[in-house]
Amino acid sequence: MPMVAASVFAQNTTLGTITDADGNFKIQLPSGGYDLVITYTGFRTESVRISNASATENITIKLKENEKELETVSVVSSNEVADGLAKYGTFFIEEFIGKTENSALVSIQNPEVLHFFYSKKKKRLKITATDPLIIKNNAFGYNIKYTLDSFTHEYNTEVSTYTGYPLFEEMQGDSSQKSYWEAARRLSYKGSLLHFMRSVFNKELKAQKFEIQFIAKLNGKDDAFKIKDPYNAINYEKDDTLQTVMIMPKMKDVGVLFSGKKPSAAYLRDNPGEPSGLRFSLLTFAPYESIVIEQNGYFYDQNDISISGYWTWEKVGDQLPYNYQYLIE
Repeated sequence: MPMVAASVFAQNTTLGTITDADGNFKIQLPSGGYDLVITYTGFRTESVRISNASATENITIKLKENEKELETVSVVSSNEVADGLAKYGTFFIEEFIGKTENSALVSIQNPEVLHFFYSKKKKRLKITATDPLIIKNNAFGYNIKYTLDSFTHEYNTEVSTYTGYPLFEEMQGDSSQKSYWEAARRLSYKGSLLHFMRSVFNKELKAQKFEIQFIAKLNGKDDAFKIKDPYNAINYEKDDTLQTVMIMPKMKDVGVLFSGKKPSAAYLRDNPGEPSGLRFSLLTFAPYESIVIEQNGYFYDQNDISISGYWTWEKVGDQLPYNYQYLIE
């Protein structure tokens, strides 16, 4: 049956719409790649990858009823923390929104939709949300509707992971507010993962002040190996027809150095021993797996890369949408 008023949006962008009385929708997407997300109350969220090659296709999307809710209640109800928000709320904000200067200006408007589950046996904290999180980012001038799939923190490894579907909306403001937001966005963009992926696509790593190195363990210590030709080292291959770039580095651990900005003082306090003159992040590729980068900086499959270092310091509070356009000064 046609689904009326289903929410349809390109994840991590400001681009969205709803379906009409016949379940149809149209959405205009700038060139590049996106995850098109469809949500409807009581049904499972669906995600469809969209790229330039999909531009002329008609897509039919079927949603399935959400049967997980009763299963979840029966399995984890005994593990739900009654005062979870009071006990874990601040921790969740720091791990999800972040601890940067920008994140201090970001707030969740409906924290009551969060539910906290703790497993003593596995030493694992899991957080779910019954409704999308409404996030107000006063640093960048965005309202964000974040459909949280799951958030998990493993206390044995001190690693937090989360997945979800953010939709950005521009805040309304006067000219001075808009100038302030744009300046903050520009500053955050420089050195970000989005900036890096676009620089790889356009073969502008050096011009954009990025350097990549291979990292390997020698005698039990991490050693860095400088690279003369980064594009050969990552097996850069461009498809001019699809306007995509495929990379598969010759070593799985790729260090990314950005010399255009120094790390924040707060990051250096929390991470003693990290370089203070530049920002260092590490991309670890799954063995024998490549990724494809679209011209807007979107890349897939994102599960084939794990990220550590500076880029994990900047979380949802410093996130920019894929359709953000950095205007050259």
